[in-house]
Amino acid sequence: MTESNARTGAAVMEDPAEAPMVRVENLHRSYGTGEAAVHALRGVSFDIPRGELVALKGRSGSGKTTLLNLVGGLDSADQGRIVIDGVDLAGLGEEGLLELRRDRIGFIFQSFGLIPILSAAENVGVPLRLSRADPKEREERVALLLALVGLADHTSQRPGELSGGQQQRVAIARALANRPALLIADEPTGQLDAETGLAVMELLRAVVRSEGCTALVATHDAQLLGLADRVLELSDGEIIEH
Repeated sequence: MTESNARTGAAVMEDPAEAPMVRVENLHRSYGTGEAAVHALRGVSFDIPRGELVALKGRSGSGKTTLLNLVGGLDSADQGRIVIDGVDLAGLGEEGLLELRRDRIGFIFQSFGLIPILSAAENVGVPLRLSRADPKEREERVALLLALVGLADHTSQRPGELSGGQQQRVAIARALANRPALLIADEPTGQLDAETGLAVMELLRAVVRSEGCTALVATHDAQLLGLADRVLELSDGEIIEH
């Protein structure tokens, strides 16, 4: 274990170059106790190879958001194991989880989550400021990402001046800012019309290829599911692979 891993509690369990990007083993998560307990996940297991875009589907309340929060290190499981990019999340303390979310995982939310008073470029640059990237490198990365998502001409506009589809494109660019190994998206097209949602999903597939990352995307849209490399379905807290 390196000095850095010892300090943060990180535990590299396997060679990241050979391991899947995501490994989930026998994951359980319940809320409440006794007869009133809700069993959101019941022994969920799956792997996601590097470079895949995997769609996660399931009816409302099936546990999709719970699963995404666990994989993203935002919540803790009652039982089971999660390994992201060769790192077992159980071996990470709070500081280690914070570093994982900052450096290796990009989050895309249904509600966009943009800062209203900041321009598109400033929103995309927030993660790079938090990681203390060199200002020149930050500006170059922001410009590259906004061009990648088709918003090179909208860098100075604030979220309120952009359409829903454009705001989600900014959110995608922001999620890619620190070159994450894994993108996690929770219903990223849920607030968009069908045509715009399809365009955003196609963009996600394109950036996974161009940026060389892996993506786990929760969606219930059958048209969007067809763009994924693989589909996992959550039903009664268990995974059904298609």
